[in-house]
Amino acid sequence: MTVTYEWRGGFGNAEVNALHAEAFRHPVLDTDWHARLHRHSLGWVCARDGGALAGFVNVAWDGDVHAFLLDTAVPATRRRAGIGAGLVAEAVAGARAAGCAWLHVDFAEELRPFYVDGCGFRPTPAGLVALTG
Repeated sequence: MTVTYEWRGGFGNAEVNALHAEAFRHPVLDTDWHARLHRHSLGWVCARDGGALAGFVNVAWDGDVHAFLLDTAVPATRRRAGIGAGLVAEAVAGARAAGCAWLHVDFAEELRPFYVDGCGFRPTPAGLVALTG
């Protein structure tokens, strides 16, 4: 089947919770993604293959010109097939259309080839403060 991408696409909380748990290796939670995204996000992108959720990314923002990629997730069986890059490309387009000037992403070093080489992000210095133990 053909993977389709939709900015602010429809989704069920259960399917995003299951995908997030697999992608980030934690137990399946009962997060209300609808409430979270509508409260804090500029948008999100859902990738679908037929009816199945094949990927997801959240685009948070500061309410002005900075947007932030969070929770990029693709099922393990579908990785390295271009779905993640498609999610990011749609997120870039959505943030640009909303008038954002910058799209930020933080990532673990092993994801550098994906974000920098595959998606066109430019490496920048950044800082981080751990707020929990």
